[in-house]
Amino acid sequence: MRPAREHITGLLLAGGRGMRMGGADKGLQMLHGEPLAAHVLKRLAPQTGALLISANRHLETYNVLGAPFGATVVEDTLAGFPGPLAGLLAGLRVAATGYVLSAPCDSPWLPANLADRLAYALDSNAADVATVTTIDAHGQTSLHPVFALIRTSLAHDLSGFLEAGERKVRAWYARHKTVEVVFTDERAFYNINSLQELADLQRD
Repeated sequence: MRPAREHITGLLLAGGRGMRMGGADKGLQMLHGEPLAAHVLKRLAPQTGALLISANRHLETYNVLGAPFGATVVEDTLAGFPGPLAGLLAGLRVAATGYVLSAPCDSPWLPANLADRLAYALDSNAADVATVTTIDAHGQTSLHPVFALIRTSLAHDLSGFLEAGERKVRAWYARHKTVEVVFTDERAFYNINSLQELADLQRD
């Protein structure tokens, strides 16, 4: 059965080290007067029921940031910034719904129909994971694996995967039935990787 909005928990992934931003907390960097994380939450909130923020530092700031959206902050259970899968695991364990929709904190233009299209694909293909592929004007494709709709029942398997020292998102997806959903708007999945990119966008 196709998951409805109330059966999906939105998960903002904000637990990275921001190495390409000089160690800055990406989600708290400002774009047009608001933190990047706030831009993402505004786009996730209408598409999901409950909201979670996966963060490993500045927890109180994220609590305040998430409060208007009713978002709860969760921390990785693995030490040392082990990557997006650890943040995903934290969300899968806490979510009270059957599905989690994850998105990174540095992609402020994610599409308004992300949950709807991924939910349709997941249900139609009886899949465990639905993720995003973009295709450009030249037919070149790019996978965006941290944008994904995932069954929360996979939490135990993901825990074992991480405990074995594995960290690659695509390698974990390969263990499960995964469907890739094609979007043609590449900009919707653009992620801001540097302070210079952020400064350039401020001038747009």
